[in-house]
Amino acid sequence: MPRTEAPPSYRLHKARNCAVVTIDGANHYLGRYGSAESYSQYLELISGWVTQRIGPQTQTAPKRDQSLIVSALILVYWQHAQEYYVKNGSPTDEQAGIQAALRPLRNLYGHTSVHEFGPRELKVVREALIDAGLSRRVINQYIERTKRMFRWAVENQLVPAATYHALAEVAGLKQGRSRARELPPIQPVPESDITAALPYLSAVLRAMIEFQRLTGCRPGEVCQLRPGDIDRSKAIWVYRPGSHKTEHHGSERRIHIGPIAQAVLTPWLERPDEAYCFNPKESIRSEPLPPGIGGRVAPESHPRPGRRGNHYTTHSYRRAIERACERAEIPVWAPNRLRHNRATELRQRYGLEAAQTVLGHRKADVTQIYAERDFQFAEKVMSEIG
Repeated sequence: MPRTEAPPSYRLHKARNCAVVTIDGANHYLGRYGSAESYSQYLELISGWVTQRIGPQTQTAPKRDQSLIVSALILVYWQHAQEYYVKNGSPTDEQAGIQAALRPLRNLYGHTSVHEFGPRELKVVREALIDAGLSRRVINQYIERTKRMFRWAVENQLVPAATYHALAEVAGLKQGRSRARELPPIQPVPESDITAALPYLSAVLRAMIEFQRLTGCRPGEVCQLRPGDIDRSKAIWVYRPGSHKTEHHGSERRIHIGPIAQAVLTPWLERPDEAYCFNPKESIRSEPLPPGIGGRVAPESHPRPGRRGNHYTTHSYRRAIERACERAEIPVWAPNRLRHNRATELRQRYGLEAAQTVLGHRKADVTQIYAERDFQFAEKVMSEIG
């Protein structure tokens, strides 16, 4: 199968301090980097580049405006996404989500003019996603990402505002009102499954799981835990993650650590403030497996020098648990479900507000007065059960 040629990139020309694209060996200077004018020029040039390489396919492609086609818009939006959806110098999961969402759009309407792409075409894309077997929730996410691309294009004067406003009127799929596959709601992990997996995990991973169960923190928050991020000046410790899921909304994240969680965490605090508490290089089981469990040691017992970082990632944390579940011959569960265990208990004992507050389920526009009240409430709850 012939290899697909990568499109020329929109990039910064450092010497001239302007945007540039190189097509067939020639540089085209586009003006101020990041400006709407530079994007417009880039799209015009890329549209011509794409059109030249489409060849005979244009005869069967939908009618289009040669000035801007959907595939060209996707290319320039992807340039933006690679710079925008970055946290701590690394791409966020949203980049992969955008790629997956826009791939069906490109395949179906890549040759179509953006002026001819409307609600009817967006619904065709949605039907294709349903036919592909994706769940209703994932389909709605993909469609929203497509709308977001057109909204960004309007903001940068690349497409008419009317195009986005028309697409925005396409409502999300409702439960039970479409052919889309429904996924069961995420449930807490049965305590028996947690207990069964623990013997196949190292002490580091067991501590991470127990810390999550007690605090209700996210997997990424336990992975990046460092002694210097914890305020231990009061009876209830406060962990302020250096990075968290909703920080781009300007919200503060506090994780309150009660006495039980403190006891779990204390052995892992004897290290520099900037070192990570849970280091995969320390994932060595010193104690033997319990009686009745197979003689092979878990994968975590064999750290490979040079192949492990100084902290777990959400992926490596999840994979370690998945492997333990497979060895224990129990249904595989993911660490994000441990938050549901804590949320279920909190709601039963203290009500919905306690679950929302302790787990950090907050809107960005909540006032500081309410935020302080919530933090005090979280301290009270965790002093009793954490």
